[in-house]
Amino acid sequence: MTKTIVAMPGDGIGKTVLPEAIKVLDAAGFNTDYVYADIGWDFWCKEGNALPQRTIDLIKKHKIGLFGAITSKPKDAAEKELDPSLKSKGLQYFSPIVGLRQHFDLDLCVRPCKSFKGNPLNFIRKVSNEKFEEPVVDTVIFRQGTEGLYSGVEWTNPPKVVRDAFETHPKMKTFKNVASEDLAISTRIVTRKVTQRLIREAFEYAKKYGYKNVTVCEKPNVLRETSGMMWSEAKIIAKDYPGIDLWDTNIDAQMMWLTKNPEIYGVIVAENMFGDIISDAFAGLVGGLGFACSANIGKEYAVFEPTHGSAPKYQELNPSIVNPIAMILSACMMLDYIGETEKAKKIRTAIANVVEEGEVKTYDMLKLKGGPDVFNHGACTTQQMTDEIISKL
Repeated sequence: MTKTIVAMPGDGIGKTVLPEAIKVLDAAGFNTDYVYADIGWDFWCKEGNALPQRTIDLIKKHKIGLFGAITSKPKDAAEKELDPSLKSKGLQYFSPIVGLRQHFDLDLCVRPCKSFKGNPLNFIRKVSNEKFEEPVVDTVIFRQGTEGLYSGVEWTNPPKVVRDAFETHPKMKTFKNVASEDLAISTRIVTRKVTQRLIREAFEYAKKYGYKNVTVCEKPNVLRETSGMMWSEAKIIAKDYPGIDLWDTNIDAQMMWLTKNPEIYGVIVAENMFGDIISDAFAGLVGGLGFACSANIGKEYAVFEPTHGSAPKYQELNPSIVNPIAMILSACMMLDYIGETEKAKKIRTAIANVVEEGEVKTYDMLKLKGGPDVFNHGACTTQQMTDEIISKL
């Protein structure tokens, strides 16, 4: 059955890489309709809303979204760039991708970090004075997408009722002499039901794809309640998967071990912010953000996106220099989600062939600083990389 995909280019290079991914999908024989939706910084500036209701309505109707990139700026910058007619209305900027996750309960954020053979950006380590080895990294991060430190429950100058509630906790005595106007509070919210779903889905993924371990990457020795809940639930759920080992690491120690033995980790589970950190860190071992794809999956809806930002400084470069592979791999995750696994496999194989041959490389694969002169050093354009992938299909 033909599905309609809600295409959301967003900001910056999102407007460049999303059309490239659609070109690859078309070339692979994926026949579908696309409806384009408004999202991002331009709509915040013009309308005071980076996620307009009309876009929410489209996703509600069609249930699947393919998303490019988003620009987010701090509170003061967001206020400054609002249309003058909107500045007195008390509007607040909130990340639209976080908004999508929360509105549609996209509580699973899945981020595969897999190395392609021949990628010059792959992690290597020294094993002797003259020898190096390149471990095969194949790790999938299951990041909680709607809760944790990104839940958005925070205050600067908290109202009295909020401060009174926090001061019922004995640890707040440390801040008793801090004036409310000098106090900013962010909450880390973890709920049992959502935690159980995250961990069970991680184990199911490991079982389906043959991963030998699931690691809970948290900080329960300090964040005793929130991380503690995740670890205690993981121990219960792990009993249903006797063939898969359950490991636990602290987020800080995990970052230290990342370049020691990354190849031993299969599926990693973490809260929203810790998952954000560890997935970017693992992405750095397999080529960086130019290769980092992700899926935001709920029970009814799903949105697929590269994890790189909007990189506005590259948006105006003509021809474009950015790497479209992360966006294309995100489209492959969408294909897997809707059951088009053979087409997804076909595209991934084409990407692997292009990377291994090494004849066509974007500027990041050549380890160049971005800019219009990268073509003088052998870098291909965004469109040339897309065309090369299509030629391998």
